[in-house]
Amino acid sequence: MSKKVLITGASGLLGRAIFREFEGEGSWQVLGLAFSRATEKLRKVDLINKESVTQVINDFKSHTEHTAYTVGHPCKPYIQPNQPWPYPSYTRAPSVVIHSAAERRPDVVEKREVDTKNLNVIATRNLCKAAASVGAWVLYISTDYVFDGKNPPYSETAEPNPLNKYGQSKLDGEKATLETSADNSVLRVPILYGEVEYLGESAVTVLFEKVKVTDSQCVMSDYERRYPTSCADVAFVIRELSDNRIKNPNIKGIYHWSSNENMTKYDMAAAMAEAFGWSTDHIKADKNPSGGAPRPFNSHLSCGRLEELGIGKWTLISKRV
Repeated sequence: MSKKVLITGASGLLGRAIFREFEGEGSWQVLGLAFSRATEKLRKVDLINKESVTQVINDFKSHTEHTAYTVGHPCKPYIQPNQPWPYPSYTRAPSVVIHSAAERRPDVVEKREVDTKNLNVIATRNLCKAAASVGAWVLYISTDYVFDGKNPPYSETAEPNPLNKYGQSKLDGEKATLETSADNSVLRVPILYGEVEYLGESAVTVLFEKVKVTDSQCVMSDYERRYPTSCADVAFVIRELSDNRIKNPNIKGIYHWSSNENMTKYDMAAAMAEAFGWSTDHIKADKNPSGGAPRPFNSHLSCGRLEELGIGKWTLISKRV
């Protein structure tokens, strides 16, 4: 049976890792979606546009012709017999839809609540409905910020209680995913890092902007406990879970994946400096809660369901810096 995966947010930090994992494994047909950072390999689709989402799902299901797309109108095909279709041709519906596109910056969400709801909730519901129409399983990428951080570790069945609007938007996206189809799944993950296109792309690597200036004091939060997790590890887990889903329709509901490295931002900054052989004397610990949107103190995720399936991979942050 041909395995096909559609990945939203495929130009983002996690999305790129997911795209590489599926493409590199070799047995999957892969289509990545993007918007502001679309490339030749990624189809440009505005996920907030319901028609565009429905069209790309149907195209992914039914393309047998070499079709090109009008610039600026990626969902209005026209035929160019002498120009190859720039994406793979498909004859079956997608098996899997990985929904990693989201507004993920808590402080931005506090100021752009409507825009965030459009992407994190409404677009999610529309995508899930379109996927359901062709029988595809959706894996929605969520966050540990759905928890308040007061009683870790959190199992997959723990009651969510988000402290900020970002966490609430992701929880609402979870509900949209599972209400559309009880066969869909959610994967909650913590703070992520990976191969960035710019340091600010990850809440981990952005710390390096201050760490590298060794002749200037930098203050780092030493309060909230975080579990920095490699995007490559999460991508591996997603692909393994997807392979399991192809074989077993009982793969559904909520899953967690997280590293077990318990660190504050101060700890992460010190680890980066040490990895480069630099002194950590210029890095100072701030024992107060972080400013901006409220963050959970310790939202450590328990990964029992995935571990029961024999799925998992995590790498020490010192090995990935």
